[in-house]
Amino acid sequence: MDPEAALLAQSAGITLVTLMTTDAWQRTRDGVTQLWRRMQPHRAEAVAAELAATRDDVLAAEAAGDRESVDELHAEWQGRLRRLLVARPDAAAELRALLGELEPRAGTDPAVVQHARASGQARIQQAGRDQHITER
Repeated sequence: MDPEAALLAQSAGITLVTLMTTDAWQRTRDGVTQLWRRMQPHRAEAVAAELAATRDDVLAAEAAGDRESVDELHAEWQGRLRRLLVARPDAAAELRALLGELEPRAGTDPAVVQHARASGQARIQQAGRDQHITER
């Protein structure tokens, strides 16, 4: 598997499981199920059931503060998505498009891009969120 597809599967697995706990869950479930219906129709219903079971598991793990289980669920979906991409490389474009649709709906912070240039004695301090600096 090419590294770009492996990275896509990794990112998609994390995003998918993360979105299971948000208002974007319904759209996420529908989009992933539709992806499987187009790429591997014989597995679509099983994937839909696995999505529902995983959502139950991730909600329970998060309620219990069980980060290890959430990480395992990320890995499970990374594996499923990686196997889909190996079997159907043409699914990569659809998966990227689906992620592009879903991620803004996740309620996550937008990407932060920062550029800075210092010269002389200047100092630069940048942060994507809160920053507390104490100088004495």
